[in-house]
Formats: sequence, structure tokens, C-alpha cells
Amino acid sequence: MKRRDFLRISLLGGVAATVLPIDLSAKGSGKSGFTLWQIPSQVDTIGNSYVFKTDKGRLVVMDGGMNEEAPFLRGFLSALGCEVEAWFISHPHNDHMGALTEILKKPGDLKIKKIYHSRFSESLIDREEPYNIYAREFYAELDKLDLLGGPTIENGTMRYRLSDMLRYLAAGADVVYTDVWASMGQESEAAERAKIFEGFQVNESVMAAAAPGAMVMHCLPAHRGEEITAEVFEAHANEIFDEAENRLHAQKAVMVRLMAPEA
Repeated sequence: MKRRDFLRISLLGGVAATVLPIDLSAKGSGKSGFTLWQIPSQVDTIGNSYVFKTDKGRLVVMDGGMNEEAPFLRGFLSALGCEVEAWFISHPHNDHMGALTEILKKPGDLKIKKIYHSRFSESLIDREEPYNIYAREFYAELDKLDLLGGPTIENGTMRYRLSDMLRYLAAGADVVYTDVWASMGQESEAAERAKIFEGFQVNESVMAAAAPGAMVMHCLPAHRGEEITAEVFEAHANEIFDEAENRLHAQKAVMVRLMAPEA
């Protein structure tokens, strides 16, 4: 007998899934609870798909299974109300997040309020063959979402989004601008600032989320390996030095104006 066959029944010569709920609602105890379903695998895998419904009717999904299982999972969630409060992905292997990847491509009427996941570094993804292809596809779909949070500030025709999620901020950006973490006069704070800004480095992962051909700006001097990697700096050295040169001319103009005899 194949794995998870005990959760399946035969119907008119085909195979249909039977989902058996576990009621942990704790009704009458004064404590909150939930109902749990393990969704049986549709492609003969171990079945990494769990749906929770709280006593207040909120849906929570854990993983979701393979890409091919998206239609079944979508139908199951639709029958429960079409709104997921939170979706947790344990790790980016396609037997865990494949179904969510497909749902994000065409969400339809299904609404997902929050997605929680751990993002692998590029170096770790490279070591995850053959799962690296699926992980990058999953991250690409996440990067299209508006998951930034934080306030939006408008100033005339300009709009600014404040967030600590650097990769999401860079998604689709035409220009990525950075500066040193400790400016002149802040040398004594350099070590403390390095810890605070550790996650704000402009690196290959950030630039991969930006628009194709995106520019990198830096007013110089740069501290390679801190606010920007050496690889990204060298790849965008022409535009970075152009910016520094333009600043030189602007400063020269200020000097001419200030040193000119009074009219």
C-alpha cells in the first residue's frame, strides 16, 4: 500500500480524498482551540499540508504540499470561506510550498492576509539542488506581493515607503541608493551602527529583486563589505563614480557663488 492510501477512498473507479478533521476545540472549557485537518497527498507524497480552523472561524495553513496539489487545496479552502488568516511555510522545498506558489500566481477569490516563511540565502539555495529551482520560483512570487508594511509618506508628487524589509523594498526598483553606516563625526558609533544596520547591505540578493538594469548610487566614500558588497560596487562603479563627479561640480558651483564678490 502506498503512503497515505489509508486516507483515500475509491469512488466510481477513481480516487477521491477523504479529509478527516481532528476536533481540538475545547468547547465549554473556557479555553480557545481549533480543528485540524491533514490534507491527504494527491501525488503520493508524505502529505505536507495542514489546515487549522480556530474556534473564531479563522483559517491557518501550514505548508500546503506539491505544486500539483494546488487545485485540491484551493477547493478545500474555498469551502471553508476563501480567507486565510495566516500561512506558514516551514522551508522552501516544493513538497511544502509548491501549492502556495501556484496559488500566488493565480489567487482568484482566495485571500491570504499574512505569509510567514524563512528566506534562504542565495548561497544556501545554490546548495539545495534540485529544490533550488522551486525555491527561487516561490521567492519570485512573494516578491511581487505588497508585504512591506510600515508607513507611506507623501511629499508633493513623491511617495516614500518606510520598512525594514530591504529585499522587498528593492523589488522592481530602478535605482537603489545606499550610504555609509557611520558618517564623519560618528566614528565612535561605528561598531554599534554596524550591528543595527547589518541587514541593510546592498548585495546581489537585493539587486536580484530590483528591476532589470537597475542602477546603484553611492555618494562615496564606500565601505565595501558593509553597506555594499565589493561585487555590487564593481558592477555599478561607472554610475557610482558619475554621481560622485556630479557632486564635485555642484560643490564647485557653491564655492564660486560664496566666494564671488558681492554684486
